[in-house]
Order: sequence, then structure tokens, then C-alpha cells
Amino acid sequence: MRRSFVLIALCTSVAATESAATDLQYPNRPINLIVTGIAGGPPDMVARWIAAKVAPALGQPIVVVNRGGAGGNLAMQATAASAPDGYTLVVAGQGPFALNPHMYAQPGYDALKDFAPVTQVERGSLILGTHPDVPVNSVGELVQLAKAKPGQLSYGSPGTGTPPHLASELFSRMAQIEVLRVPYPGPPPAMIDLMAGRLTYTFGDIRFQLPQVRAGMIKGLAITSAKRSPVVPDIPAIAESGFPDFDYSGWLGIAAPAGTPAAIVSKLQSEIARILRTNEARTYFGEQGRETVGSRPEEFAAYIRAEFEKWGPIIRAAGIRAE
Repeated sequence: MRRSFVLIALCTSVAATESAATDLQYPNRPINLIVTGIAGGPPDMVARWIAAKVAPALGQPIVVVNRGGAGGNLAMQATAASAPDGYTLVVAGQGPFALNPHMYAQPGYDALKDFAPVTQVERGSLILGTHPDVPVNSVGELVQLAKAKPGQLSYGSPGTGTPPHLASELFSRMAQIEVLRVPYPGPPPAMIDLMAGRLTYTFGDIRFQLPQVRAGMIKGLAITSAKRSPVVPDIPAIAESGFPDFDYSGWLGIAAPAGTPAAIVSKLQSEIARILRTNEARTYFGEQGRETVGSRPEEFAAYIRAEFEKWGPIIRAAGIRAE
């Protein structure tokens, strides 16, 4: 028995040593970075920027792989099914991690169990914008107008379950207003109709809405994050306008398959966070109305869970289904 115990202990020690050596040698071949969307979209842009900046530090190429479809579910499924060795990662955000599990009957993955969060890369607000002719200049005035004309005001949202749609639902619930939702296939048509006066307001990605605000084509009433954004410090947060609990921020992060060694996750987080702390990163993301994050794996995991638990009740109450 003693010999058996010694043999088992020796084998365990050897296995642990080999695993540690493998972790220390990581990476020794190219890394695939899967994107939950098509080329040119926000996740793709973030993935390609990160890949270009982090690859030299790791000493291996980072290959961006676009796996669009099913709102990001296909990319999440592919990542979850990959070997947990650090050579397959995914860039995903609020939709795949916190929204899709509540909107799809069978998303094909478990957002809380199938992944090892590495780091949150960035976050950004939406802008609540109105047409210049709408007789309001604050969130409070918009709410008053909506209550005076129930069902007569309209907002545009690019698709069911998208950030603008969910931010609008959250706003309507908190403000207790009844407004008409007008769905669009994407942000540009909604923006065109807002500028033409065919919509009362929209919640739009700051990357697309802010240039129109600065050009005077729409009025920026508020942003959706809990506090004012350093990108647009002159626009108040909805939380300042009588809704202190209102907080909606879109975000993107990087995760690996569950079971990826902690040493590998830590190495990836360290290199990505180091890049995100540079002035170059702050400038790049700031020009798009975004803020860099670079959180630790445990912080990102807690954030994903909080978002998951926050949006479930809202999606169910609004009856939002993607299928």
C-alpha cells in the first residue's frame, strides 16, 4: 500500500510539473480569437485591435475568426466546445453572456458555467436622443410629455433584444410610460427616421449617435450609464434625472472555455490589461465613445453574473423572445 501511495504521489507530482511547464511555455502556437459577429462590427473591431497589440507580447499570432449567427450563440457554442488550453478565446459582450440565455429557449451553452472569464475589455453608454423639434430638453420633460400623450410617442430600436431595445424597455418600466416601439433592421434606418422627425426618440450607441448630437441633428438628452461619461461630460446621466437606479452600459470582454488553466488565464489577463492601460488604448476607445476596463478574471466573472441576473427579470416581464 505504501508503494502504491508513493507511486500515485509521484505520478501526481509529475503530472502537475508537466502541466505547470505547459502553462509556462504558453503560448507556443497561434491563438484563435472567435468573434460573435461579422467583420466590421464592434466586437470584430475590438478583437482585431486587441489581436494586433497583444500578439507581439505573447510571441504568437492571434487569428481573428468571425462566427456570426444566432445573436452570437454560434461563436459561444464553438468556444465552449473547444479544448480548454488557452488557444481558443472569444470576444463577446452583454448579448451572448447576459441577454441571449433569457431570450433563446436553447442558446446551446451555459453562460455562467461554460466559460473562464479573462477580462472585460471596454464599456460604453447609449445616448437618449430626440428630434430637435420635440419640445423637451431633459429626461424629466420627456417623461412628462409621454405621460400626457400615452401611446403617442415613438422610439426606434434596431432589432428585438438589442441594447437600444432593452435600454428603452428599462426606461419605460422605470418611468412608467407607454410609448410605441418601431423596430428597424439596424441603427442607420432608425437614425435617419429620428433626424427626419418620424420618431420621437431613440437610444443609440454613442459611437453612432454622438456625431449627430454634435452636428445639431438630434438633441442628446442623457446617457444611460450610472454616471456621466468622460467622453461626453456635458450630457447628464439618466440616473441624475430622477431615476437613480438606471444604469445601462454595453460592454465587451474576452473569455476562454471553462477549465482553462488559471496560469494561462492570468497571463492573458495581464497582457491584455497592460495594453488597455496605455494612452494609445484610451485614445482609440475614447474616439469611439468607449472606456477601457481591464478587470481581473474574478471581477469579470462577478460582473457577468450580475448582468445575467439583472436582465433576466426585465426580459421575461417584457416578453422578449428571440425565437
